[in-house]
Amino acid sequence: MMLSRAKPAVGGEPPQTNKRKKKGRKIPKLEELLSQRDFTGAITLLEFKHYVGEQEEDTNLWIGYCAFHLGDYKRALEEYETATKEENCNPEVWVNLACTYFFLGMYKQAEAAGFKAPKSRLQNRLLFHLAHKFNDEKKLMNFHQNLQDITEDQLSLASIHYMRSHYQEAIAIYKRILRDNREYLALNVYVALCYYKLDYYDVSQAVLAVYLQQIPDSTIALNLKACNHFRLYNGKAAEAELKSLMDNAPSSFEFAKELIRHNLVVFRGGEGALQVLPPLVDVIPEARLNLVIYYLRQDDVQEAYNLIKDLEPTTPQEYILKGVVNAALGQEMGSSYFCNDDIFNFNYAQAKAATGNTSEGEEVFLLIQNKKLKNDYVYLSWLARCYIMNKKPRLAWELYLKMETSGESVSLLQLIANDCYKMGQFYYSAKAFDVLERLDPNPEYWEGKKGACVGIFQMILAGREPKETLREVLHLLRSTGNTQVEYIIRIMKKWAKENRVPV
Repeated sequence: MMLSRAKPAVGGEPPQTNKRKKKGRKIPKLEELLSQRDFTGAITLLEFKHYVGEQEEDTNLWIGYCAFHLGDYKRALEEYETATKEENCNPEVWVNLACTYFFLGMYKQAEAAGFKAPKSRLQNRLLFHLAHKFNDEKKLMNFHQNLQDITEDQLSLASIHYMRSHYQEAIAIYKRILRDNREYLALNVYVALCYYKLDYYDVSQAVLAVYLQQIPDSTIALNLKACNHFRLYNGKAAEAELKSLMDNAPSSFEFAKELIRHNLVVFRGGEGALQVLPPLVDVIPEARLNLVIYYLRQDDVQEAYNLIKDLEPTTPQEYILKGVVNAALGQEMGSSYFCNDDIFNFNYAQAKAATGNTSEGEEVFLLIQNKKLKNDYVYLSWLARCYIMNKKPRLAWELYLKMETSGESVSLLQLIANDCYKMGQFYYSAKAFDVLERLDPNPEYWEGKKGACVGIFQMILAGREPKETLREVLHLLRSTGNTQVEYIIRIMKKWAKENRVPV
């Protein structure tokens, strides 16, 4: 049994020594514990040896190494900083110290320590990641060129791809390494995380299951599984997946605890956000975004703006959220509407129309004065659609009449024909289908014209369309060579005669 780090024995023979002797057990060697990744046991052994006067070589470095791999970066930092102050310290301590600074988010200190370290593959990878953090493309490319076709360097490259939202490129690297190294099970988690970011949650689950079959208690994997459940199902299903982690997370794995607390806030719809998220804003990247979302839901736009104003967006989610916050603040302050800016109105009108608010969309489109924009097909097609949705099909038809014959004019005709038909505006639908049929005797255009003409006839019968319109309907029908047309014309003319309607 190993001694507790929290309560070391004081004086005398360490407890359990006699029992160990009686049972013939041996104290494990440091190399054995490290090979088994039993970092807690390794730290306990190192502290025990220090206590009984059996000092290991580079004890500080080994304790720092174990603490780092347990996620206890503060303890690792203390050990490495102590080692740097020793006379004739091992020069390798600098790159380890730099990595610890990096994981603590102390990037400037990490860079300074990194440059003090001897040149190595690890040093290059660290400086590569720091260049990404500092958004220094020149340095990034320099360190990128130093990467070799070895597993560690390729994994580092894949992680940069991931952080730059190049998920497919990262997946390609992970799969290539996995193909040659099936025993690298953890790469399945990385692949699953990439698929999660690509919104392929079911694929992510399938890949993740390969890892969880072998390592069923993995904190990172179970957390990702919970996130997939949140996207595929709901917050309750996700929280159920996290229950075992909440009960069994190692006390030393602080990052896992923070991650779990963060995700529980999300799974519970923002419950406890103000207690949990603020301390994590610079620890977990998503914490800032989720806190911004919380403030928006509470109508506290100013706090949301204060959190996101200095953020330089790099992902679609960050761009969208920053845009929403700025728009909300602008509306609140009355300063985000450029009524005399044609480009703004062009985009604003499209947004209005695309969200179904075609009435306001039409109004904003008509504010535009720029002739080039007004002749743009995007402008004409959206304005025509607004007219049709706002029950003004004649104005949409007039837009077409002003155009010269071209591929764009045919596209506008198709839009008018189909949208008018959907809206029950059969007269202009029939006129549009008639022109299309003249340009191209496509059977689909005849079917559309036939349906629109019958629709007009039904509206005449219902008293919703003037009887005189029947004359033009018959004219449209006679311009067709389809054999079905005679039967339809005969029915309409018979009704017209019975009701004394001139045709």
